[in-house]
Amino acid sequence: MANVFAKGLLLSVTIGLLAACNDPDTRPQIDIEGKTMGTFYSVKVSGDVAVNKQQLQQQIDAVLERANDDISTYRNDSVLSRFNQTQSTEPQPIPRGMADIILMAQRIGRDTQGAMNITVGPLVNLWGFGPDKRVVKVPSQQQIEAAQKNIGLQHLKLLSDSRGEWLQKDLPGMYVDLSTLGEGYGVDQLVQLMARNGITHYLVSVGGAVSSRGINGQGKPWRVAIQKPTDRENAVQALVDLQGYGISTAGSYRNYFEQDGQRYSHVIDPTTGRPITHRLVSATVIAPTALEADGWDTGLMVLGTEKALKLAEEKGLAVYLISKTDDGFSAVMTPQFKAFLVK
Repeated sequence: MANVFAKGLLLSVTIGLLAACNDPDTRPQIDIEGKTMGTFYSVKVSGDVAVNKQQLQQQIDAVLERANDDISTYRNDSVLSRFNQTQSTEPQPIPRGMADIILMAQRIGRDTQGAMNITVGPLVNLWGFGPDKRVVKVPSQQQIEAAQKNIGLQHLKLLSDSRGEWLQKDLPGMYVDLSTLGEGYGVDQLVQLMARNGITHYLVSVGGAVSSRGINGQGKPWRVAIQKPTDRENAVQALVDLQGYGISTAGSYRNYFEQDGQRYSHVIDPTTGRPITHRLVSATVIAPTALEADGWDTGLMVLGTEKALKLAEEKGLAVYLISKTDDGFSAVMTPQFKAFLVK
């Protein structure tokens, strides 16, 4: 797994491509890019702001660095890594932000009946997609069953008292992996940073998670492209105007390994202990926060097209699903998603 948190980079940003350079609505725009969480981030701010580009970049890097210090499994000294390393079943103190991630993960985990499962780390590592990525062969059924013994959301408790937030496991060998929500969490942290600086026109992205508000430097709404599940970077499937919401896409086809002609995706089904085999190749979710969108897209990917669409309709989610067919790809969306489409 090349990226710490990247799950399928199927979103890209378009910035009023048809706007003329001499448009009277043109306004100043700051573009900042960098690396974080094993992937890339981008921040675009338009209009007059109280901070300059250098100051804003320093603040951005500091915010994302703190996120890594909290939840990265690629840092041995992160809060999450220390929790995973301990064999203690006593409550361990965690930052408020990390508690927010786990609370969201638990809710979506219940709603997806365990398809989105942050305790699936032992299986992710077993299949070679964790921080100790290595050349692997397909695990035996015995190895899979042994890993599954340390998995289960019911074995993880989030506690809160006057001193702060605490995380407790009742399986000493449990390994919590928050990678599936890391990008969305990073985006929401950047959104909060924009608010603290009084910035009301922005587009921020970390890997496959994006959030936007207001208009861009050409006076046009920020627009995000959902890419077709191919290796062509500019193959656009659909365009959306987020209208202040967050969006995240999970995909199954870019992070995998092959053995004996069989492709094994990094998306693991906790129930079987194996990579998914159904035909859903990407799931895009729009939600009030990028964190929520980032949690749902993975759970829906595990479920597959039919179950994912049924659950999305029951929950009233804005969801766009792309599936592999014998002739190429097919897409289906919920009515809630259609409201964000750029006609």
